[in-house]
Amino acid sequence: MNKNKKLTFNKKLLQEAIKINVTAAINEDLKKIDKTSEILPAKTIGLAKIQVKQVAILCGSPWVDYCFHQIDKNIRVIWHFKEGSKIQTGDQICTISGNYNRILMGERIAINFLQTLSGTASTSNLMNLKIKRYKAQLFDTRKTIPGLRVAQKYAVQIGGAFNQRFGLYDKVLIKENHIKSIGSISQILKIAKKKYSLKDVQIEVETFKEFKEALEFGATNILLDNFSLEGLTKAVQINKKKAVLEASGNIDINNIIDFAKTKVDRISIGALTKNIKAVDFSMSIKIK
Repeated sequence: MNKNKKLTFNKKLLQEAIKINVTAAINEDLKKIDKTSEILPAKTIGLAKIQVKQVAILCGSPWVDYCFHQIDKNIRVIWHFKEGSKIQTGDQICTISGNYNRILMGERIAINFLQTLSGTASTSNLMNLKIKRYKAQLFDTRKTIPGLRVAQKYAVQIGGAFNQRFGLYDKVLIKENHIKSIGSISQILKIAKKKYSLKDVQIEVETFKEFKEALEFGATNILLDNFSLEGLTKAVQINKKKAVLEASGNIDINNIIDFAKTKVDRISIGALTKNIKAVDFSMSIKIK
């Protein structure tokens, strides 16, 4: 699959997430009043611009649009860059016109979404570019900010990477603590096979012995957790393309190329969504 693939996001899921996220953020920040804006003239019209203070991948514009629309349907947002664009320090990414006070009401809420999602997309893009020449595809995990699971996974795709399962409801991933309750790799795969097709099951292994057991049983998707580079290389050689192999654990921007060189199929990194650094945006406004 092409690493620069188009978004595969479910539109309904995305729209629902935007509505839930923005509604919660407005309630968190405003309740029903902005006490500071109450001291300003009520009918002043403003013209605002949002600028970025660093190089980044732009992500979060649908959340910004919905935010201002919910605060005041007469506020107009005009974007100067498309979602997913690479933006440079000092770029004016959008202009916002409408009631001065109501623009101020949405300022922090809108920028919070922009800084978080652009941060996620930018990190995903940076790591994805690092391994562009190799076979491995970059995946996220469920290590997301509570309440922003869909938003961050959308941002990961905007950055050019791929999504692991969205939740426990989504796909089967048998991990260490599941295996402990049954006793062995073979036994839990045998039980899983009765309910699901093995091609729909991913299993995590922590040792070479567990890897061989999973492979011999017929597992088609194996997550190699905290394997050394040498261990991953050996696993790829033994595997002979029988199963999809995914490397995970202690992988970051400094060593991701080394992991890609092992020729694993996938690399999953929790830091794409849990260790993000917000992108720096600011808004200035003047009377129109």
